[in-house]
Amino acid sequence: MTTSSRPDSLTTTGDRSALRMERRLPHPPEAVWAALTDPERLARWFPFEVTVDLVPGGTIGFNLPGESAPAASGTVTDLDEPRLFGFTWGTDQLSWSVSPDGDGSLLTLVHTFGDQPGAASFASGWHLCLGALGQLLDGGPVEAGRDDGALHDAYVERFGLGRGVVESVPGGRRLRLERQLVRPAEVVWDTLCAGVEPVPGLPVPEGFTAEKVEAGHVTEVRPPGFVTFAVEPDGAVSWELGEGTGHGARLVLTQSGPEGFDAETALAAWQERIERLAAQLLTRPSLP
Repeated sequence: MTTSSRPDSLTTTGDRSALRMERRLPHPPEAVWAALTDPERLARWFPFEVTVDLVPGGTIGFNLPGESAPAASGTVTDLDEPRLFGFTWGTDQLSWSVSPDGDGSLLTLVHTFGDQPGAASFASGWHLCLGALGQLLDGGPVEAGRDDGALHDAYVERFGLGRGVVESVPGGRRLRLERQLVRPAEVVWDTLCAGVEPVPGLPVPEGFTAEKVEAGHVTEVRPPGFVTFAVEPDGAVSWELGEGTGHGARLVLTQSGPEGFDAETALAAWQERIERLAAQLLTRPSLP
């Protein structure tokens, strides 16, 4: 079994974010090290099958189960048995450190990456994997479990990933919210429409609006991933659903307006609207 020694955390510097997760394990460092580095044991709790040349500078490959060609690869950057195992995974960096802790071990994972809005997906995935690692070390059956989205969205709240930003743009101001959602674009679109599809030239359906934002007519629509419509004063709102981390669609919402546009009030309204959308999605199956 695993127990958290301190809350999982996320720090961001420039365009790189670092997720830190600590777990206390009632097993000696040597046992934990074997579960981290032996491909056969890794395959029972890690999200991919792993092949690794366990030397500094060695190649590490991440294979989908049953596939011979690696889906991604990296390089072993740190190796100090049984204390430190670090490697790259594409553009990401993972560092696993193991230290004695009483009659057990303290395992620390630091995952560094460039996609800050994806942090909740990474955290919820590793949360489940670390639970499976504890089951493996305990000698029982290993069941990684699945997240229906609630764990993911709890990390969104913990890390403050739903806040958005306001920025100056030529001729005015713009707010921007980017959030990883837990259902595919088709399900998100269906939820937003609630039976009323947006049509260019007609008022935008209520599901795409927010309180205190004076919505007008649809100007462009490309279901199930894009709609833009006019708003007062002299601005526009766009909803865009694109590729995310694999948990679901990535939402990017923007609203632009002139210099006097109260972007802060509008941002708060959109934050509340997207929180309600996220809660709705938890009640929806993965397919419409």
